[in-house]
Amino acid sequence: MGFLDRLREGLSRTKQQIVERFEQIVREADAPERRTTEINPDTVEALEELLLSADVGVPATERIVTAVRARARAGQGLRDLVKQEILSIFESVEPVPQPTARPHVVLIVGVNGTGKTTTVGKLANALKASGKDPLVCAADTFRAAAVEQLAVWAERAHVDLVRAKEGSDPASVVFDAIQVGKARGRDPILIDTAGRLHTRVNLMSELDKIRRVAARAAEGAPHEVLLVLDATVGQNGLTQAREFTSVAGVTGIVLTKLDGTAKGGVAVAIAHDLKVPIRYVGVGEGIDDLIPFSARDYVDALFQASW
Repeated sequence: MGFLDRLREGLSRTKQQIVERFEQIVREADAPERRTTEINPDTVEALEELLLSADVGVPATERIVTAVRARARAGQGLRDLVKQEILSIFESVEPVPQPTARPHVVLIVGVNGTGKTTTVGKLANALKASGKDPLVCAADTFRAAAVEQLAVWAERAHVDLVRAKEGSDPASVVFDAIQVGKARGRDPILIDTAGRLHTRVNLMSELDKIRRVAARAAEGAPHEVLLVLDATVGQNGLTQAREFTSVAGVTGIVLTKLDGTAKGGVAVAIAHDLKVPIRYVGVGEGIDDLIPFSARDYVDALFQASW
């Protein structure tokens, strides 16, 4: 299955949620008798309701609807305008610069239950397949099951794993892993941290310690901080992201379980509200089901094929 096909399949529940209603809105709005200099209020209301139901969020919905109100004067069809506005929201986010530091140290953070440890394994596999030689660090020293789970994924991905005994200081494990990575010539180094609630001040402070220790082991580290968000929690994920960004300096988002929700529009809300790029999306449970995020492919997956 090709990249775009996998993304379309992952977004199938979102499409099922909104496709029929959107088609109806488009037909009504683009009917010759409706093409006036003012957009019909019923069309605006229906579009607002549809976007909010897909978890696009209030601010992004308002932006899209504002553009729709002006579309009659510009002579654009509703479908194209909505598609263009969503794409422009994604494109307004600053792209992630290409990594220059070697080894490139990536810190993976998030709350429990988002699929964080699984994501680390899938990311290691994807990077290995692209020709890189990653090393995985199991810095979740509080939950023995997390280390064992990551060990399984590392073996499946055929990458090295640095681990420590349960109860070890996570920051010291990170330091050791970076040293091991340097010695073995591994790059990038993926650090799996313990899942933590954004409201737990002590655990969030621990992330700051890990960042400081990583910087002592490699200049400028961590060079990326990826926050794993569960797409099924919708707008609640934005609250998590804001807190993690303020404490851990999040530079990118990994949006998991996109295939398990009808509210895939949260990707638009993330881009609009947080201005943080989505780096990867999870579209299944297999080791190959983590794919790099492409704004254009995402929009095409929603607005093409069966639409």
